[in-house]
Order: sequence, then C-alpha cells, then structure tokens
Amino acid sequence: MALDSAQATRAATMDKIVALCKRRGFVYPGSDIYGGLANTWDYGPLGVELKNNIKQLWWKTFVHRRPDMIGLDAAILMHPKVWEASGHVVNFNDPLVDCKTCKSRFRADHLLEDKLGIGDAATKTPAEMTAILQDANLACPNCGNRTLTDARQFNMMFSTTIGPVSTTSQRVYLRPETAQGIFVQYKNLLATSRVKLPFGAGQIGKAFRNEITPGNFIFRVLEFEQMEIEYFAKPEESAAAFESWLGAMWAWIRLIGLDDAHVRVREHSREELSHYSSRTLDFEYDFPGTMGWKELYGLANRTDFDLARHQETSGVDLTYFDQAANTRYLPHVIEPTFGVERTFLTVMLDAYDEEETVDVNGKADTRVVLRLAPRLAPYKAAVLPLARKPELTAVARELFTTLQDELDTLVDYDETANIGKRYRRQDEIGTPFCLTVDFDSLEDGAVTVRDRDTMAQERIAIADAPAYLRHRVR
Repeated sequence: MALDSAQATRAATMDKIVALCKRRGFVYPGSDIYGGLANTWDYGPLGVELKNNIKQLWWKTFVHRRPDMIGLDAAILMHPKVWEASGHVVNFNDPLVDCKTCKSRFRADHLLEDKLGIGDAATKTPAEMTAILQDANLACPNCGNRTLTDARQFNMMFSTTIGPVSTTSQRVYLRPETAQGIFVQYKNLLATSRVKLPFGAGQIGKAFRNEITPGNFIFRVLEFEQMEIEYFAKPEESAAAFESWLGAMWAWIRLIGLDDAHVRVREHSREELSHYSSRTLDFEYDFPGTMGWKELYGLANRTDFDLARHQETSGVDLTYFDQAANTRYLPHVIEPTFGVERTFLTVMLDAYDEEETVDVNGKADTRVVLRLAPRLAPYKAAVLPLARKPELTAVARELFTTLQDELDTLVDYDETANIGKRYRRQDEIGTPFCLTVDFDSLEDGAVTVRDRDTMAQERIAIADAPAYLRHRVR
C-alpha cells in the first residue's frame, strides 16, 4: 500500500534518525567490529547523556518531588520462586512460529496483525492463530516460502545458573521486569521508611526479554531499561489513584516535549488484560512509516495479585495494618511503566526537523535541527570562539569553564571549522544555545547567543551567561 506524503516524510525521518544516531555518537550497533549482535545497541557519548538526562528527570519528577514516593534499586537476579509466584514461569509467553525453510522465527500474533490486518490477534490462542495462518496460506516474510510451522508458546525469560557446575547449580532468571523487586521488598520498605498508604516505590533498572522478533531500531530489544512505579493504595481508593497517575503520565509526556498529536491512550479489552490486571491502559505513539501506533508506556491496576501470590508462596504476612480503621488488608497496586529506550526514540523522532535555508553563498541548503527539550539536550550550550585566535580562545575557554562549574551541566567547546559549520553541528545534536566569542567581546565583555530553534541572536554580558542559561534550560 502506498504511503501518503505525511507518512512518507515520517518514514524517511526514522531512517535519518538511525543514521544520525550513529554518525553523531548517540547509538552504535552492539559488537560493531564483529559484524554486530542482532538487536543489541550501545549508547555513545551523546546517547548516554540523553539517556541519563531522561532517567534523572524522571527520578526528580516522580521520586524526589513527590512526598508519597520512595526509591529502590533491586537485584537483577532473584530467587526463582519469585517468578513462579508472579506467574511469569507459566504466563510470560509469546506465540512462536518457525519457517521450516530459512529457520527464521516470528511472533504469530505480529504476523496476524502486520500481514493480515487482524487487530485482536493477541487475544487468540495458538491453535486459533495456526488456523488463521493456514487458511491465509501466509508466506514466510523472510524467504517467501509457505512453510510456517504451527504456533506454539515460547517463554521469554532468559535463564542462567548460579554455581560452578551446571548439573548441580541453581537455575535462575534474568528479570523480565523490575516490578517484582519492589513487591518482594514491600515489607522492608514499610518497616524502614515510615511510609503510610498511599505511597509508591520507584525504580530504574535493566530488564531482559528473549523476544522472538525484536527490531525497529531500539524499539524492541533483548536488554532494556525500565522506569517503573508500584503505587500502593487502599483497595477502595485504587481507582482514584489510577486516574491520578493517568494525569501524571500525560504531564510527563509534555514535560519531555512530545507532541500530543503523536500520542494516544488505548484501553485494553477484557480479553487483552494480563493475568494480574483489572484495568490497563497503553500510551501509544504514532511511529513513522509502516510501524504506526505502538505501545510507548503502560498503566495497570495490578489489584492485590502480586502481594497475595508472594504472601501465599513465601508464607510471610504482607498485609498492611491500617491504624485508623484498626484492620489489616493487602493494598492494591497501580503500576505506571515507562521504557527508557522507547522514550529516547520518541524524543528523537519528535525533535528531528529539517528546514530549507540558504547558505552564505545564497545556495539552497537544508538545516537539520534536533529540537530537543533543553532539559534533555546532551549539551545545554556550546562555546564557540569566532576564530582560532589566542585572544579569542582564552576568553572562550574561561567562559566554558565558568559555565561548566556554575551550571553543573554539560557544555561543549568547539573551535574547529568555520562558524557556520559549527552552528550546524550543534543544531544537529540538539544544543539549545551557542555562545560566540568574537573580537567585539574583547572590548565590550559580551558574547552573541544564538537560539537553536529560531536562529535569533542577541548580545549578553559574559558575566550574565550562567544566569541566562540557567533560566532557559531547566
């Protein structure tokens, strides 16, 4: 099916984001010199800064600035009974089909959705998926042969062993989510933090899923980071807490600069709900090209499922004593979940822009601009001496050091190439402001500040530069 002009533009943007990420040091293919390892990615100098800025802003927003929140950093490896109690050993499965010819593997529900346009594919059983694929006589997307196997369930948890000899070692799993660490430590959190309902625990950490068909750059990967909250509330107040977190998640989306038009909320049908959930919403993002609307964040009411299961499996009392009501009960849990990599990708996609301009010689030119929210930009500013002259670089270096010290943030210094090329370089990596030291600076003690988005320039005193930037990059 042909793409309309808007879709074609966004499809090209995704390709350009992938190229920009490698060219400018945001994201590299993992194990690159060995030909790469499929669906693994390393974050370069600018990528790690953007990623850290996202995580730090999230922590400040949802943990530091809320009196009802505390933090946790739980271990990746946990007792295997944790995953039995949580239902992951039995329920954490995806439907898998193989191609008998080329040995490629695919998610059966994704084939039904992407190739046959079946919107409720995830609600169907493997047998139902097999029947639909056979009736459609669907060919393998990789080799074109019509040799797909029946669909069967595939558990997505990576397993490993603890101990020196595999035959006598204990089997454990790399966690597929961070949530269970909070549930397992719930009693310790209550005992040591003096918190009372309602309260939440936030955590940022790695999770691992043996995805059958990962891909679309960093959208679906084997190793990823979650920013996750488990919010404990009285059962009768959980619905109100759910609505409150829905609003908080929308506020976050706007805080990081995403366009509301590219985000929507979709309610899960009863058939779609996970085994632990009484209500789930997905925040979906309109990805460019054929990807379309895909999950960005999730919000779920997990009821008391997890605490009840861990209480039953461990034999440890996890009830909450409500002094006011003089009663004990298991809290219900609201879970807002945010993916770091998907946040990274959508922020890049929304920020990417191209402007038709003219260069210094009057020729048509294209300016690539990454309009990142200043609070997320890897570099908050760049200091640029107009020319590589000792008298200019001395002033520029001193200003650079002052900004680094007083702003306690990352500032770039660049004296290579002509000033126009340096401006373009900073535009492409999302630097909000460039401060140029010129020969007039030696006389008036001022610099020219150039705004990334408008290219407008204004003159400010060098002494005022830290306050000027501090006000604009919060």
